[in-house]
Amino acid sequence: MSFSENQGKTKILLESGTNELELMEFVIAGETFGINVAKVREIMIVDEVKKMPNSHEMVEGIFKPRDEIITVIDLARYLGIERENDEKSIFIATHFNKLNFAFRVDRVIGIARVSWENIKKPNRVIYGGDEGAATGIAEFSNRLITILDFEKIVAEVSPESSIQYESIEKMGERKDCDKPILVAEDSMLLAKLIIDCLHGAGYKNVIRTDNGQEAWNFLQEIKDSGENIEEHVACIVSDIEMPLMDGHRLTKLVKEDPILNHLPLILFSSLISDEMRRKGEELGADAQITKPEIAELVALIDKFIR
Repeated sequence: MSFSENQGKTKILLESGTNELELMEFVIAGETFGINVAKVREIMIVDEVKKMPNSHEMVEGIFKPRDEIITVIDLARYLGIERENDEKSIFIATHFNKLNFAFRVDRVIGIARVSWENIKKPNRVIYGGDEGAATGIAEFSNRLITILDFEKIVAEVSPESSIQYESIEKMGERKDCDKPILVAEDSMLLAKLIIDCLHGAGYKNVIRTDNGQEAWNFLQEIKDSGENIEEHVACIVSDIEMPLMDGHRLTKLVKEDPILNHLPLILFSSLISDEMRRKGEELGADAQITKPEIAELVALIDKFIR
């Protein structure tokens, strides 16, 4: 079935800046996980998968529904758990970071609407070591849903599709700039890549927060201090998907604040679709860039503050 068609029928599209998330719940080996509905294209019946030589160990292979080739990632193997039954499993076809991937899962439960306020940052050792493969734990109808970091998973399986430091090197020699950049990014892996690239581009004064709530608290502390805002933040770079407070809610709060609304705010996310772009514009975002276009992000920061 086409997920986009089903979504249209149920009329569950979210309003902008409400700090809510729609999660598609799915099960692997009896455990419940979630993926942002905005990343999902289709739920598909498992088709024959062609194995590819020398591919990443987590890649099952490729299959061709209609006229496109999609890479299949063995999500259970990545998480180190065993599926219930391969014969009954299905594919969740996704699109983010301008890429198409399919993830094999046991079954899909449905869609849950939750507030980012009720999504907590997980222990970093959950599913994947120090950096973890989970970005949040959501509670819904007395059950816990582990929200997986699909961007991190794809970055590990296909490093060339993630943020590339080389794109900064291609920008040539650059002068250092000490103007402070506030970054809100919940993924440890992507936050490190972003900060390394900003440092490489000459922006040495980068403040990193784990989510929109931490970024907002930081901004409020500066306001309360009575000090010059620009001495502490000259530009804000924010992801959209984050626990406690998402990037859209952060944008809404900043742009409605008479003291902060002049600060340039850039949404840097894997979810910048046409619909998401409209939402960002409605909320007042100064620019929106799709990951992993880090050179474009740097060029925008240059434009706003240099």
